[in-house]
Amino acid sequence: MLSKKTQYAFHALTYLAENQDKGPVLISEISQERKISLKFLENILLELKKAGVLGSKKGKGGGYYLIKPPEEVKLARVIRMLDGPIALLPCVSLNYYEKCENCVEAVCGLNRVMAEVRDNTLKVLENKTLADVLRNKE
Repeated sequence: MLSKKTQYAFHALTYLAENQDKGPVLISEISQERKISLKFLENILLELKKAGVLGSKKGKGGGYYLIKPPEEVKLARVIRMLDGPIALLPCVSLNYYEKCENCVEAVCGLNRVMAEVRDNTLKVLENKTLADVLRNKE
């Protein structure tokens, strides 16, 4: 399940994408329009900025903006950045692999099923972008 943090990140990102022709958007505007706590949103946007998804401008006419077009912002990247692994078990994670306790992976049926779930989930998330989220809103 996506964390609230990641859900709010997608709400903020879609708002920025919808308003990208206006230039940088104030964090208070995003907070008010998407009904997200200002303090919580500040932390989320700062993480997205550090990860190279957002840019910011200070001063008059300042705020946050998308660095890349919505068609280039992959959903899988945002999820991994904020929530960590996409896999449901650490032993099938591609980027955050850890051996499970008391498990012999070579004979673990759950491992094989969860690897299939991971592969199918990634097939969708690696090929979907912020632009797809915007299209599906309508």
